[in-house]
Amino acid sequence: MKIIDLIQPEQPFISLEYFPPKERAEWPAFFRTVERLAYLKPLFASVTYGAGGSTQDASLEIVTRMQREHGLETMAHLTCIGAFRGDVRAFLDRLAEAGVGNVLALRGDLPQDAPPEFSACRTLLHASDLVGFIRESHPGMGIGVAGYPETHPEAESPEADLAALKQKLDQGGDFAITQLFFDNQLYFDFVRRVRSLGIQKPIIPGILPVVSLKVIRRITTLCGAAIPADYLAALEEADARGGVAAVQELGVAHARRQAEELLAAGAPGVHLYTLNRADAVLEIAQGLLP
Repeated sequence: MKIIDLIQPEQPFISLEYFPPKERAEWPAFFRTVERLAYLKPLFASVTYGAGGSTQDASLEIVTRMQREHGLETMAHLTCIGAFRGDVRAFLDRLAEAGVGNVLALRGDLPQDAPPEFSACRTLLHASDLVGFIRESHPGMGIGVAGYPETHPEAESPEADLAALKQKLDQGGDFAITQLFFDNQLYFDFVRRVRSLGIQKPIIPGILPVVSLKVIRRITTLCGAAIPADYLAALEEADARGGVAAVQELGVAHARRQAEELLAAGAPGVHLYTLNRADAVLEIAQGLLP
């Protein structure tokens, strides 16, 4: 079923994002985490993959198993950079055959060791191109897109970034999931600016719990999200006082407060970037919904 058909007014939800394990030997532990978090009854679960689709086959198998064995509505990430239309169409065909009816359409990042010919295909340059291609080739597929409350790091300006989001949604995107952020006002301002363009489709806030300073510094360097100075200072103090455990305790509490405030203010739901950490996600989400 399309995710957009599951999103109902005034029925807030939780959704989850997973990262495929790098090694197949880690799959049993991964699926134990999936099973534990299925207890939360997420509206849907998305599965990402590496740069340039480096774990695309694994992601396909994982979303299929999550849907068939764990009863989850799943959404596979799909990037277009460096991809040929025939390969994208084939992947979409395989998703449809497996009963997976939703994708998150992304431009994606080049692998660090990509040769010059990697981007030989010049027809799918942007996420909007991918959205249009999916809508044309697989009209029954549900499509999510990404939104950036703090503006995409490569965007020429905030206005250009909003125009790109509008184009993705106009091309056939059903809803947007935001990049992570740590200050809810960024989300509220982003939604206001999106609505000013006449966009009424759901904008789902993405929340990531800080589980270690090393991890969050790497993630924010890649995505361009900012950690508020007072929150960063508190995390550094927690790290000096109690190490990773103290940082995670503070990070989970902050994510929980974010989720509570967002839902109370009318966000359609919250999309939790799990980092495959069941305990942290359960602490954030349990009892969050009525």
